[in-house]
Amino acid sequence: MRVNADFSERVVVRPEDYSWVTSPAAGVERMMLDRVGDEVARATTIVRFAPNSYFDAHTHGGGEEFLVLEGVFSDESGDYPAGSYVRNPIGTAHKPHTKDGCTILVKLHQFDAEDTAHFSVDTKGSAFRPGLVDGLEVLPLHSGASENVALVRWVPGTVFNPHRHWGGEEVFVVEGTFQDEHGTYPAGTWIRSPHLSEHKPWSDEGCLIFVKTGHLTPEALTKWDETAS
Repeated sequence: MRVNADFSERVVVRPEDYSWVTSPAAGVERMMLDRVGDEVARATTIVRFAPNSYFDAHTHGGGEEFLVLEGVFSDESGDYPAGSYVRNPIGTAHKPHTKDGCTILVKLHQFDAEDTAHFSVDTKGSAFRPGLVDGLEVLPLHSGASENVALVRWVPGTVFNPHRHWGGEEVFVVEGTFQDEHGTYPAGTWIRSPHLSEHKPWSDEGCLIFVKTGHLTPEALTKWDETAS
């Protein structure tokens, strides 16, 4: 299966574009944002768990990274409320479940073999740092050999400098409305911009975005294509 699998193309998925599909687990639905592979895949997905649903125990052959968007996600290591960011590196295992239901943004099979950091962050209880321009605050979440992950808060009226994305950029709008010269992106929008793309972003009403950069280089694209072939 290949969904938005040309990583040299810019892709935007807004909430009105969502098309939920069932998963092998009862009560668990997925909105596939990008995917290279079948049930085991390099994938970026919004996953929606109904109350009292669960996935069978499984091992993360390529690692797992997720942000809890709504509700409380649980596994053997604890409960993760909305705002929790979790990294489960290659070789880790768990049996996820939820009591009251939850929605997560999850990325699978995208870990470097040397990236073994295993941790979680309560982003709602963490202190943001001043950003590069007035009105911008940043909460760094992870930095590896080829990626940087952060939450970025924009106060209303914030305008960022024009810039080029070395290694590409992925944005998921968690709250508010994010904008650039290409369009307007409400909460729930996912944007993937390729290596060396450019834009000048701003936010009239303010927003909170989840951002990953540096992971869409040509070398990474070649590796993912080979994995899927």
